[in-house]
Amino acid sequence: MKITLLGATGFVGHHLLPALSAAGHECLVLTRYRPACRDLGVIPRVEIIQTDVYDEENLERYFATADAVVNMVGILNESGRKGEGFNRAHVELVEKIIGACRTQGVKRLVHVSALNAGKGRSHYLVSKGLAEDLIRAADDIEYTILQPSVIFGDGDAFFNRFAALLKLAPVLPLACPESKMQPVWAGDVTSAICKSLVVTDFNNQTLVLVGPQVYSLRDLLEFTACAAGLKRKIVGLPDGLSRLQGRLMDFVPGKPFSSDNYLSLKIDNCSVENSLWRFGIQPRSIESVVPMYLRGSSRQHHLDHCRKQLED
Repeated sequence: MKITLLGATGFVGHHLLPALSAAGHECLVLTRYRPACRDLGVIPRVEIIQTDVYDEENLERYFATADAVVNMVGILNESGRKGEGFNRAHVELVEKIIGACRTQGVKRLVHVSALNAGKGRSHYLVSKGLAEDLIRAADDIEYTILQPSVIFGDGDAFFNRFAALLKLAPVLPLACPESKMQPVWAGDVTSAICKSLVVTDFNNQTLVLVGPQVYSLRDLLEFTACAAGLKRKIVGLPDGLSRLQGRLMDFVPGKPFSSDNYLSLKIDNCSVENSLWRFGIQPRSIESVVPMYLRGSSRQHHLDHCRKQLED
């Protein structure tokens, strides 16, 4: 199968592209800056193209030979505060993708969205929901929408970022400490994407991808500290201070946290439903994966200590 991918040069793409290549698929990866992802270009059957994906003529050019399109474009924060950046990346781009698919006769689209898309008041979730609505309304395209919780794995921006913060701060003030999450392993998400491309049972469906266990954000920070071999104090902030932290961080370069993130965290990122089982995938736990890449070691006594801390 010939697949054109958008947003595949980031963390999940580094897990997905080797899997697609190993399955024999030919992958054309569109990116805004090719030199930053040269490592992906050495994967067999993977070609990296630098282009403006917001130019619909470019999309049509690179969709011309595609049997399927995979869209993984997503941002967690924008440069402003009014939602324009989220709307451009999540909604306007999807409109252009649908248009280019129609022009070139591409009938298969796999779209990686987010758990809770369309819920709450954050620009992130609202824009994700609008994108899903556009795809479902395109009744001439066979789609699969995947809604993962927070994705973890080697190279992630979740556990790795928190580990970096914890190394710098002996005491970490944590916004929304009781927010619930159900992290899902990148390898499981990758397997779901691969199967969605070739198994017609998942056509025209929206599927939830979550891990095997629900944690509070505080639990996950304490686990991160333990897995990284750090002794740190996590200070949970009340709602008012959490909101204030988001507003202040709006003006910090890189936005490690923002008021939009705060709004997203107001909705628990977990689900009773888990479509991974429909794919024949048994979801991996954070305890079985995270310590190996945070410390480069999976020694059983260390893992048992982390598990015990979460149970306590």
